[in-house]
Amino acid sequence: MKISKILAILVLPGTLLLSSCLTLMTAMQDEIDARGERIEELEKQVGEEVPVPTNVILIIGDGMGVPQVYASVVAERGNNSAFLRFPYSGFSRTYSRNKYRTDSAAGGTALTTGHKVDNKHVNWGPDSARYNTIFDDAKKYGMSTGFVVTSSVLDATPASTYGHVPYRKMFDTLSLQMTQCEHSVMIGGGRKFFLPANRKDGFAPLDTLAKRGYTVVGNIDSMNRFGGDKLVALLYEGDPLTAPARGDVLTQGVKKALAMLRRNEKGFALMIEGSQIDWACHNNDTAYLRAELADFEQMLHAVLDFAQADGHTLVIVTADHETGGVTLPSGDIEKGQNEVKFLWGSHTGCMVPVFAMGPGAHYFSGIQENIDIPNKIRWLMQL
Repeated sequence: MKISKILAILVLPGTLLLSSCLTLMTAMQDEIDARGERIEELEKQVGEEVPVPTNVILIIGDGMGVPQVYASVVAERGNNSAFLRFPYSGFSRTYSRNKYRTDSAAGGTALTTGHKVDNKHVNWGPDSARYNTIFDDAKKYGMSTGFVVTSSVLDATPASTYGHVPYRKMFDTLSLQMTQCEHSVMIGGGRKFFLPANRKDGFAPLDTLAKRGYTVVGNIDSMNRFGGDKLVALLYEGDPLTAPARGDVLTQGVKKALAMLRRNEKGFALMIEGSQIDWACHNNDTAYLRAELADFEQMLHAVLDFAQADGHTLVIVTADHETGGVTLPSGDIEKGQNEVKFLWGSHTGCMVPVFAMGPGAHYFSGIQENIDIPNKIRWLMQL
């Protein structure tokens, strides 16, 4: 439609609407111009051209320390591992605001907001401060956002992309907050938390999602057939099945999310979590851990294939913390075998690995704080 026709339509109800629309358009353009100016200033400061990614994919292996990664590399017989495709790597320090050993709520908050908070808090700081996430910032520039997880969509890590609560298990509150967020796609489990019969408040969050234009589906086939722009896939009543029982749900979910989000020429920000790596380590269950890592590898290959073909996507893989105190006392690389031993059934304070590929990936090398990761993303993308 020509601009003259748009203006003519806007004028019909009166000049007030026209003025408001023009003011909004001007404000949006001012933000875009300011973003360009900041990129130019940044390049002057660092003395080099700074690559600005169009898209960012933040991948979290919950509980995944260096031993878990190397167990996966060996199981994939070395050269077949997706971890070896990353040209840059480093470490992240994971302690929370009040504990040497973080939990997933504080760990997720650090990775999405750039703020250290107390354990159990989701995007919630001192004096009830509520922190913006990189996903909130991406939306300001018209980017699309979303997440895919192998846990409930209300679990601590996915909640850190949209929620603000002082206690991570405030599921009734988090489900309502999720219905008000601006993500384009949300995939995971936890359907029971959205049903009035299971809630203390009697609300029906699924109705709110429908009113806001979301299509809510409950199985993989419906998810894959979906062709719209706003999707919530609650694929399990509670938590998703363990690998390999659930099949390649994670990879299929990620491919669906990428197919949806890539339509936006302004770019996207996507969070992916291999949630049950952590659960396997809490259980000290080697077979469970191996299956979850193999599932994570398959998803990583799909993401890296996308990023390499696209050329404008920054991919970062890290963990919120290490779980289990895993060690690998013996193994055989040629046979793809290693012995896995656990120190205990909880989190540790160990540094965790960081892997990066794409525009600006080299800035994620070295030892960094977990809060540096989202702040570097903001810096690179000028959010």
